[in-house]
This record gives sequence, C-alpha cells and structure tokens, in this order.
Amino acid sequence: MADKAHILLVEDDPNFGSVLKDYLELNQYKVTHAADGNIGLTKFKRDEYDLCIFDVMMPIKDGFTLAEEVSKINYRNTPFIFLTAKGMKEDMVKGYKLGADDYLTKPFDSELLLYKIKAILQRHSEKEEEPKSFELGKFSFDPSLRELKMGDHLRKLSPKESKLLEMLCSDKNEVVSRSKALNLIWKDDNYFTSRSMDVYIAKLRKYLKEDESLEIRNIHGEGFLLVEKVG
Repeated sequence: MADKAHILLVEDDPNFGSVLKDYLELNQYKVTHAADGNIGLTKFKRDEYDLCIFDVMMPIKDGFTLAEEVSKINYRNTPFIFLTAKGMKEDMVKGYKLGADDYLTKPFDSELLLYKIKAILQRHSEKEEEPKSFELGKFSFDPSLRELKMGDHLRKLSPKESKLLEMLCSDKNEVVSRSKALNLIWKDDNYFTSRSMDVYIAKLRKYLKEDESLEIRNIHGEGFLLVEKVG
C-alpha cells in the first residue's frame, strides 16, 4: 500500500489499548484509538478507515452494539475484527452475524493479528478495485469518473453529487437513510447539512428527469429512495 492503512481501534483497557496501538504503528499502520464505544462511533463518523478493531466487553457501549450502529452508516463496507476475553460459541456466532471479518479471543498472538489484518485488507482492496458502474434507465453512471451519461450527452458531477447518487444506485429500490448519507458525505448530521443535502437531491432529480422511469422519492422521516419504474 502506498499510504498507511488507517485502523480504528476501540478498546476500553487503557494499557492494552496503548500497547496494541504502539505495536500496530510499529508495523506501519496508522491507528486511531477510542476508549469507549461512543467515542469510537464519533471517530468513525468523522474519518475514513481501512479496518476497525472493536473490543466486545466495554462499558457505555459494547462492541456488538457499536458494530450494529456502525453498520447503518458503513457505506464503504469497512471490515472489522472483534476482540474479546470470552470464547463462547454464542458470542462468536453473534459477531459473525453482525458482519465481522474475524474474531480473536484474548490473549492472542500479536503476529497472528498482523496476518489477519493483512489478509482482510488485501481482500477488501481487491473488492474495491473491481470496476463499478450503474445502468439507470437511459443513463449510465460511472462513480469513479463522476460521469452521468445519456446518449451523447455527458454531465460531470460534483464529488457530493456523485457520492450521493452512488449511494442511491447501490441501494436502488431501498431507502437510503438521511442520517447515513449525511454522516458519510457531510461528516455531520445537523439542520444545516440536512438542508444542504436536500439541495443536492433536488439537483439529482433535475438531472434524471429526462428519463421518466426514474424517480427519487422522499420517504418522510427516513430518507430517500431511488426507483426505476418498469413498463
């Protein structure tokens, strides 16, 4: 990797958290440490990470609850690993059901953790490198180039327009929550960023209106829904 992979470590034990952070940084990773689940969620919203490591047994907000909340805004599908002092099968099954890429029981071999991190990052990198484009009725949309095209007409989208349309396309015919879009694109969920997103939604509706089969619906109290009508 040209740049250091950025890891979010959420661990409430200050000694273990500090030691693990230093160890990962010695092995060429950039690490942000959060001392509890609430701080971890805040840091996840504010920055982009290549991998998350969540301790399960934490006060205030445990690792499972944190993972559930992160999954609602984890548009980049950032992989994560659970750490726990409990080796119960039920907990491991729950962790994997929540989408964990791996699960390590304390104490664990630090070198093994490095191999697991490397393997997970490699798999995730290969997925991201797969070309992704969308066919939307009469339109084609390439997020990597930020291009929306119909026939010979090509429109270059702004970064926020492109990211918002990509979210809608990825979850076509499913509701994209307002909170998820705001936290991912605007890095905040407040009145002013919400009004800003409404302006961008209006712009996308204007761009897509040339194809009457496409509609971006406002789902009151939830978010937005991109619909492609058939027939």
